[in-house]
Amino acid sequence: MTPTRHSQHRWVILLAAVVGVAGTARLGVWQLDRAAQKTSRQALLDTRRQLPELGAADLARTAAEVPDQVQRRIRLQGRWVARATHFLDNRPMNGRVGFHVVTPLQLADGTAVLVERGWGPRNALRREDLPPVRTPEDETVTVVARIIPAPSRLFDLGGLETGVIRQNLDLDAVARASGLSLRPATLLQTEGPADDGLLRQWSAPSTGVDKHHGYAVQWFALSALIAGLYVWFQLIRPRRQAASHVA
Repeated sequence: MTPTRHSQHRWVILLAAVVGVAGTARLGVWQLDRAAQKTSRQALLDTRRQLPELGAADLARTAAEVPDQVQRRIRLQGRWVARATHFLDNRPMNGRVGFHVVTPLQLADGTAVLVERGWGPRNALRREDLPPVRTPEDETVTVVARIIPAPSRLFDLGGLETGVIRQNLDLDAVARASGLSLRPATLLQTEGPADDGLLRQWSAPSTGVDKHHGYAVQWFALSALIAGLYVWFQLIRPRRQAASHVA
């Protein structure tokens, strides 16, 4: 290789190293920025959980009102619409497979709100069997819950789901099928009768801050690796080789 081509080759390697170090470092900074945003979001949600309970009159009526109420505690009364109960599949709790049981609660003004009432176990031998869940329709019940945007979603193939066992649940679809006027939020029931057959040991809401910190460490480590490889192969190693030839 001629000196001119050797010099060009070194400049190309330097440029690639600089781009690699700068790009991976920038991605690390971006992940830290995302973590900071989610830390602020987590602090906001934690604060809302400590605020006084809302009442039925305060529950969001439009989708635009829901974000400001997420994780607020609420207490309201109504009647279960048992015919519109659904069982969300593949929802584990305490290491056991089972369902999240979702039932609309009809309020005094005629509207209804979807309630994730709790968890029930799945029959490992007969997957079509449903857990026994007590759902009284002829009495008014009090529901203590937290407000969430919608039931948690799992990956699906986009097929049309029918029946009471579902992978995911869409509020609009439930409203159309049931004929109910559903509020745009969903409730995650935190207190309930001991004899309804459901567990409510919900995990605390998390915005996934640790995930972004982990990604940031990986990007910064890759940036350091690229810089280290460049220094070794383009600076230290050639000098050592030159010194050994002189000796």
